[in-house]
Amino acid sequence: MNVNAAIAAVAALAGLCTGVIAMLAFRWSEREQAKPTRSSLHTDAALPPGVDTVLSVLRSSAVVLDEADAVVKASSAAYALGLVRGGKLAVEPMLAMARDTRRDGEIRQIELDLPRRGTGRGDALAVSARVAPLGSRLVLLLVEDLTEARRIEAVRRDFVANVSHELKTPVGALSLLSEAVMDASDDPEAVSRFAGRMQVEATRLSSLVQELIDLSRVQNDDPLEDAEPVRVDELVAEAIDRCRHQAGTKQITMATGGTADLRVWGNRGQLAAALGNLVENAVNYSPARTRVGIAARRIPATGGDLIEVAVTDQGIGISEKDRERIFERFYRVDPARSRQTGGTGLGLAIVKHVAASHGGEVTVWSAEGQGSTFTLRLPEAGAARGDRDRPAGGPGEPYDSGSDLDGEDGDRPYETFTNDQLSAPEVLP
Repeated sequence: MNVNAAIAAVAALAGLCTGVIAMLAFRWSEREQAKPTRSSLHTDAALPPGVDTVLSVLRSSAVVLDEADAVVKASSAAYALGLVRGGKLAVEPMLAMARDTRRDGEIRQIELDLPRRGTGRGDALAVSARVAPLGSRLVLLLVEDLTEARRIEAVRRDFVANVSHELKTPVGALSLLSEAVMDASDDPEAVSRFAGRMQVEATRLSSLVQELIDLSRVQNDDPLEDAEPVRVDELVAEAIDRCRHQAGTKQITMATGGTADLRVWGNRGQLAAALGNLVENAVNYSPARTRVGIAARRIPATGGDLIEVAVTDQGIGISEKDRERIFERFYRVDPARSRQTGGTGLGLAIVKHVAASHGGEVTVWSAEGQGSTFTLRLPEAGAARGDRDRPAGGPGEPYDSGSDLDGEDGDRPYETFTNDQLSAPEVLP
């Protein structure tokens, strides 16, 4: 009996010891888990309360550094700009500025040009970096991407410079011609000659001011606020009327055709101005006794049919390097010829803005010495599109040039083009 009692006492004591050891082990495990580790020092918990929420709503790229220059917090934009790589701030000037701020607590700012990540282009990202202390041991870096703002500012400066130059030319000519008229007051023939030149320069100045107004209007206004179904036939007729005198002076034949009774949706005044600019350019840059063709057709497209209006000339053509820039403001393929024709370099820029604001586009095909085809592509107006007659061919094929196009004796409107040239996809895309 005593032996059994001793065995029971020993078992109870062993169980008690086991329980105590287990409890101590559990407490020690909890204490170890609660201790900060090297990795936990660089998590969001190291940030002061509320800072993480504030950083998440900032538009700037944000990076938080600790006393060892390790990244505690970085926004996705900071990674996209290439500011943070491998848990470190990758831009040395910003890192040096952060160390100086950590040392003396002063807020610093700097503007830098950073290379773009993953591109072979030579252009750079323009950024503005601002560093400020965040608590006792952290530093906050905020980076703004100024690339787009710099680009817009450069465009604005170029535009102002170009406008100033374009206005200065006719104004200076008018000033000189007025002095010449005063000096030649006793010579009626000279006065008449100088007065004629003054009229030319005044017309050029008036055209420039009007096109500046038109460009400002199409950039700032929403054309779809006053949108309506517009007949393409009427737009073509207005464009031809606008250029009838210039075409008659150069004996240029205006040929129209394509599919009749088409309609587009948009602002009638802007659409008329855009098509009128294309036809006017075709007439101005075509030799005498040639032909300018305007043809329209419907093409199928995802989300609804489109209307294509193509303006083709037999002019001097446009080189490949110039085709990339002809829709820029004030850009001229041949400045000397533009002075002769009175061009301002804004016509195609207006066409581009009108097409874009109406949900369409304008494209160009051209070959030097063979002529050019400008194609204005716009959404069709109306719902009944599916079962109506379509012109022959798909979007990449030429217009039917038989009975659709008005020409002398029913011949092709672009009679100096070969079949291969006319059927090329670039001519009528």
